Amino acid sequence: TSAPPTATAVPPTATPSTGAGCSVSYVVGNDWGSGFTANVRIGVETAVSGWTLKFNFPDNQTITNLWGGAYSQSGKSVTVNNESWNGNIGANGNASFGFQATYSGNNNAPSNFTLNGKLCN
Repeated sequence: TSAPPTATAVPPTATPSTGAGCSVSYVVGNDWGSGFTANVRIGVETAVSGWTLKFNFPDNQTITNLWGGAYSQSGKSVTVNNESWNGNIGANGNASFGFQATYSGNNNAPSNFTLNGKLCN
């Protein structure tokens, strides 16, 4: 196994990640020191029918409410699946969701975004 990547501070308001035909934009809307809101936009080059976005929080963030998708979180690992109304994304289209979360310590941006099993960053 390889060593975990070294964490680098990334401003939580601008974290576009691209590659593998998909892009992810993660933007923190409000941050009050123990919690925050964020909006996530998924862009695709090729149409998809149903999506699952997975990512890892680098710090101690816990989602408490999410809209625009169905989520599960285990430790730092988050999985978000589409809702019935936003599962189909056309070529060069996008879908988005938002969430509210709590944290203690740092609130660095997530990493390792994968869409339907393919790395986006």
